[in-house]
Amino acid sequence: MAKLLRAAVLGPPGSGKGTICKRIAQSFGLQYLSSGHFLREGIAANTEAGMLAKTYIDRGMLVPDQVMTRLMLPKLEQLRNHSWLLDGFPRTLTQAQALNSLFQMDLVISLNIPYETLKDRLSDRWVHPASGRVYNMGFNPPRVQGKDDITGEPLIQHDDDKPEALMARLRHYKELAKPVIDLYKAQGVLHSFSGTETDRIWPYINSLLSTKMHTQPKHIAPLLDRSMNTLANAALLLSHIHMRYRSTNGSPFFSGPTPKTRLAV
Repeated sequence: MAKLLRAAVLGPPGSGKGTICKRIAQSFGLQYLSSGHFLREGIAANTEAGMLAKTYIDRGMLVPDQVMTRLMLPKLEQLRNHSWLLDGFPRTLTQAQALNSLFQMDLVISLNIPYETLKDRLSDRWVHPASGRVYNMGFNPPRVQGKDDITGEPLIQHDDDKPEALMARLRHYKELAKPVIDLYKAQGVLHSFSGTETDRIWPYINSLLSTKMHTQPKHIAPLLDRSMNTLANAALLLSHIHMRYRSTNGSPFFSGPTPKTRLAV
C-alpha cells in the first residue's frame, strides 16, 4: 500500500502548475486540491469564507491570508487520511506556516519558467470565469473561438495576463514566493524544475513521484498485477499436471535429482 503523501506545486502564473498537477493526480491517485476551485465553490455556496473572498476578488485584490487559510485548512482536515496535492496554496509565508501547523509537507515542487515563455503563454491565455477552465490559443484552443467548450459561454482574458501588466505580476509573485520556497528548502522537501516545455519537465517530476511514493504510476500497476496473476495461474496448472502424472505413472516427472529452477519475473 502506498504511503500517504502531502505535496504542493509552486510556480508563477503561466508556469503550467495546473497541467502538472492534473498529470500527477491522474498518474498517482492523489487528491487534486486547487485553491481556485475551492474559492469558486465557496462563493457559489455562499459560505462565510466564500463571501469574504468575493469582496476582495470583485475589487481585483488578492484574497488575504486569513481568508485563504479559513477556506483551505478545513478541507485538508477532512482529507487527513488521504494523499493530496495542492495547487495555488500556500502562496505566502503566513499561509505556509498555517499549513505547517497541521501537516508536515512531504514534497514541494517549484517550477522555474523563463519570463519570455510566461509572457508568450499568458498573452494567448483565455479563461472561462465560472469554472476556471483555461485555454491557450497556441496549443489548447477552444473548439469555437471565444467560447467555452462545455457551456458555450464567453471566454475572457484577464487584464493582468496582458503583457503590460505581466512584469509587475511576476515581480509580486517572486516577492511572495521567495520566503515560501526558502521555508521548504530548509525543511528539505523542495525540488525545483526548470524549462520551457511542460512535456520535457514532466518525465523528471514523474520519476521523482514514483520514488517518493515507492510505487509505479497507476497505468503501470494493473499491467504488473495481470502479469503476476498469469504467473500464478501457470504455476498452479503445472502443479496439477505434475500431481496427475504421478498418480497415473507412480513416478515423479523427472528421474534422478529434482533440478533447481528459478522463476524469472
